[in-house]
Amino acid sequence: MSERPRTPRPRIGITVGDPAGIGPEVVAAALRALAGEDVDLRVYGDVGAVTRAGGSLARVTAREFATASVSPGRPDPAAAAGIVDAVKAAARDCLAGGLDAMATAPLSKEVIGAAGFAYPGHTELLEEVAGRGRAVMLLVGRGLRVALATIHCALREVPGRLTRDGIAGVLDVLHRDLELRFRIRAPRIGVCGLNPHAGEGGRFGDEEARIIAPALADARAAGIDARGPFAGDSLFHRAVAGEFDAVLAMYHDQGLAPLKTHAFGQAVNVTLGLPLVRTSVDHGTAFDIAGKGKADPSSMIEAVRLAVEISRNERARENET
Repeated sequence: MSERPRTPRPRIGITVGDPAGIGPEVVAAALRALAGEDVDLRVYGDVGAVTRAGGSLARVTAREFATASVSPGRPDPAAAAGIVDAVKAAARDCLAGGLDAMATAPLSKEVIGAAGFAYPGHTELLEEVAGRGRAVMLLVGRGLRVALATIHCALREVPGRLTRDGIAGVLDVLHRDLELRFRIRAPRIGVCGLNPHAGEGGRFGDEEARIIAPALADARAAGIDARGPFAGDSLFHRAVAGEFDAVLAMYHDQGLAPLKTHAFGQAVNVTLGLPLVRTSVDHGTAFDIAGKGKADPSSMIEAVRLAVEISRNERARENET
């Protein structure tokens, strides 16, 4: 981590995301909700859209990144450059020590893809900007934490992307950041199998015995409390009941479907493994309801609050060492 001034107020950058979606509304609501809290907020993106959505920028530092004039519900790829540039600027400010963390409103993969950007999402974009580290996606909500071994890819590609070293590497990142960023001592990690019933002893697939179990053995040899592989249909219940501090799922929907069922609207996406702190909402741009006053800002508010909590945890840990 870069050296940061020991300021009492965490400095959190908020990116607006796609201005045609609900990003401006949820950011505006977060600014209102957090106005009295001990945090320095800085907005990156189409700040005009935030103002039009009712957000007050009177006590907020704002950096404008807008390359197209859009209206709610009418996305335009011409806005993509400003959307991406805002995320990059906030990330660079984190890396340079100007921010303690960043919280991102949603962008549209389809919109930025139509403009020629190849990023599958924020995670891969931030990994490129950081230039080092291994990004791991973690979703947090109502006491449940779920990380992913693979992120944005077709389901048919998942078995080929799973490797012994790759899973062990994700477990290393997850273990380290649970200790550093969440202040959990000796975190307990439950690991899903890939196949139904975790392969049923090879009857439904051999990835558990051939890849996942050896990766867990490697992690345990490195001092990580990683257990499994367990059947994904019951592991999340065990985690909610308190048996595990986090779950590692093998693919996107295996992990996020139960997490969002358990905590939709309150969940927060956290990017682990990079030399910056980034949190995000658990939902998309919702173009269909943008500008209609229906957007729920809860996840955006929680994302900023978790960014504050993590930055304070990191500062406390640094002061201990």
